[in-house]
Order: sequence, then C-alpha cells, then structure tokens
Amino acid sequence: MIPNNMKMKMLIAAASLLAPMLAHADCKDMMSAWAEELHPGRVLDSQRSECQTWPANPQLTLAALSLAHDADNDDAGATDLEVLVADTASGAIVAHLFQRNAINHDAERFSDIALDTARYQLTPTSRAFGVRVSHEGTERMIPKGATSLSLYVLEGANVRPVLDSLIVEEATGAWDLRCTGAYDVTKRTIAIGPAGHDGYASLKITEKRVHTVTRMAKNECVKKDGRPKQSAYTLEYRNGQYSVPEGMQRPG
Repeated sequence: MIPNNMKMKMLIAAASLLAPMLAHADCKDMMSAWAEELHPGRVLDSQRSECQTWPANPQLTLAALSLAHDADNDDAGATDLEVLVADTASGAIVAHLFQRNAINHDAERFSDIALDTARYQLTPTSRAFGVRVSHEGTERMIPKGATSLSLYVLEGANVRPVLDSLIVEEATGAWDLRCTGAYDVTKRTIAIGPAGHDGYASLKITEKRVHTVTRMAKNECVKKDGRPKQSAYTLEYRNGQYSVPEGMQRPG
C-alpha cells in the first residue's frame, strides 16, 4: 500500500507535469480576448496566430497574434502583428509589442506563424524568444516559399525586437508541372557565440544551399541533388539589435 504522504507527492508531481499542457490549451481560448483587449473591434486571424507556455519560464505564456486588414483597406496587402507575454495562471498581459504591417504578403501568401522557444541566451540574464513567419508563392510553375525568424526579449513591461526577419529557410524553383525542373533550397541555423558589444552574444549563422534537378528518365521522374554549398556568417549586436546582411532579410 502506498503511504498517504507518498500519494500526495505523486499527485503534486503529476499536476506539475500537466500544468504546461493545460496552460497551452487555455491560451488558445485567450487569444481572442487578448486581441479584443489590445485592439477593440479588430478581427483576430486565429488560424495564423499562436501561443504557448514559455519553457524557459513556465509562469509566462508567449503569443503572436495576427490581425488582418479589411479587403478595402490601403494596407490589405499586409498583416499587423501583436507579440505579447502573459501571466500563465491568470492570462493577464505582462508586456506586448504592436508591429503595424509587420507581415507583408503583396506578392506571396502568408501561410503560417509559429513561436520559436529555442535556447537563445543572449546575455546571462536575457533569453530571447522567436516568431517564425512563413510565406509561399501562388504560381504552380514557379514554386517558392520562405520562413523568416524575428527575435524578441522581455524587458520589464516591454517586448523589444532584437533580430528582424532573418530568412532561415528559402526555396525557389521552376518546373513543367510534370517533372522537369530545377530547385534551390537554402537553410540557415543559429548558434550562440561569445559575448560582444553590450554583453550580448554574437549569432553564428551556418548556411547550407542545395541545387536540385529533376528530369524524366525511362518514364520515371529522377531527382538529383548537387553538392551542398556551405557558408558561415556572424551577426553582431549593435545599437540595440542584430544587423542582418542584405539578401538574408525578408523585405518589410
């Protein structure tokens, strides 16, 4: 028989494991309330909004809320973004940042948004979280897509952006709608480097590019990947943010 005190310890442990899952389920229900509190009358794009408990600090919940413009609005080709941090237990907003027209989709469809809670430890006391935004092309013969990453830090009652729209995955190509075609895929990964200006770590970027060709051979579509090309870059923190090289940043 399990002693009563042991049963209580087991229940407490189980509750602590379930708490993040329950908080994640509850935060989905809170997104519309947060949007209404911050932007009364605006419509939340719930399919392209995201929230989750912050693994680095489970007492806090992160959210990225997409707010689309009306079709007849001059800004209809862009979506506003609200990035916020809330108290997990109560749902009260702790800090937030509104970015007007943050997501541009004039030429490509805004397809997805996701929170990135990897270990972006920028200083001993400052850990960033990310928002990933994905786009895809609309022409079947010229397929393309891209995902960009922005990083934010929580500073008291403020959410501050430190990295703006670094393209972490990009694909472009052209084909005949049957088989023959060529494609280029670029992926970038981030590692935390040594401390630099203002004590902020540098960001070590590893880039990998692969060129792929497809063609018909004996009535079969054959794919051939070229040799990967790798490059490395370092992003340094200057004047409150990380500067992204031209060609690696998604246009605003």
